[in-house]
Amino acid sequence: MLMDQTIDHEDKFSVGAQFELQIADLAFGGEGVARIGEFVVFVPFVIPGERVEVEIVEVKKRFARARLLKILQASPDRVAPQCRYFGDCGGCQYQHIAYDAQLRLKHKQILDVFQRLGGFHEAVIDPVVPCPQPYGYRNRIMVRSQWDKFKQGLNIGFIRADNRLVVDIEECQIAEPALNQELLNVRANPPPKGGLKVVLRVAPDDWDVPKDSFFQNNFHLLPKLVEVVQDRVRSSGVRHLADVYCGVGFFSIELANLVESFVGIELDRMAIQAARNNAASRGRTNGEYLAGAAQEVLPSILRRFPPDQTAVVLDPPRKGCQPETLDLLERVRPAQIVYVSCHPATLARDVKRLCANGVYQLSRVTPLDMFPQTQHVECVVDLRSGKLLLPRA
Repeated sequence: MLMDQTIDHEDKFSVGAQFELQIADLAFGGEGVARIGEFVVFVPFVIPGERVEVEIVEVKKRFARARLLKILQASPDRVAPQCRYFGDCGGCQYQHIAYDAQLRLKHKQILDVFQRLGGFHEAVIDPVVPCPQPYGYRNRIMVRSQWDKFKQGLNIGFIRADNRLVVDIEECQIAEPALNQELLNVRANPPPKGGLKVVLRVAPDDWDVPKDSFFQNNFHLLPKLVEVVQDRVRSSGVRHLADVYCGVGFFSIELANLVESFVGIELDRMAIQAARNNAASRGRTNGEYLAGAAQEVLPSILRRFPPDQTAVVLDPPRKGCQPETLDLLERVRPAQIVYVSCHPATLARDVKRLCANGVYQLSRVTPLDMFPQTQHVECVVDLRSGKLLLPRA
């Protein structure tokens, strides 16, 4: 029996309770947001504007989580998922949403987080650049193995959407076709036991990438990502470049012809050697690559280059930059920081830190949908040292 929405949640909310809810928004992570009074309920696989029937599965002090039971009033943006595992597999969150609507929702999420965390004006946020291939784009996947005691065999696939168990899959609709063939080979020759991970990857053409080193996971939108970063650096007129968290040298090699000199910094020593190989194979002789932590190596680089003629490219892990690195940039004040991130929340946090004392101003945010059908989105942020170009909200 469905409960009335006006009932006090402290008395009546419990696991198993059912409600009819109106979905008001979509949170980062892909869950729909509904409210019962001031109490928030998160529901996966829904779309703003929909009316749904749900069952509570978790109750906290300020919010609850629910599972979707029935769509009572569907959004016009609802579509049939292409993947038979969608809803069970935790890899995708948005296959039920038309692609143009996914782009609009991601844009709103980025606006919200930059306004909420930093007070930045919406005029600096570009529309999300679409991926030309919304399915079959991932060039790297990690499949896991887990013993299933009920079927007395291994499950080989991805972590489920609702728990940490592995859902057994035979194909991934967002993976490159070549990876699905590799997945079939793994299933035909399974790991010897559960608890093992197998990384499947399509190697980029003409790039040296060690097995465990980072490379962008979407070849189809990669040229546009490069174009955006190049345009930003070109527009600043800098002469020197520091490529921090440089991996196998991708950005610095693509930007090398725009500057007189560059240095790449990376903790992964195998990636640094690959970066040197990649630069040599492309005739990029105006730079070098140094192994080490950003906060330890970057100070010497910024002493070498005049700050007012230097751009710093940051492409850190999802957790963002080390505080020591942000402190250094605020102190030295290079002319431009181009920050590339797939995690808008940590990105907005770091951008707010860099702009807090007026040292940097946010010039532009360009989101690119490197991860269609999922909650993730790549952003390129252009920070300039100097006068504010656009107003704050």
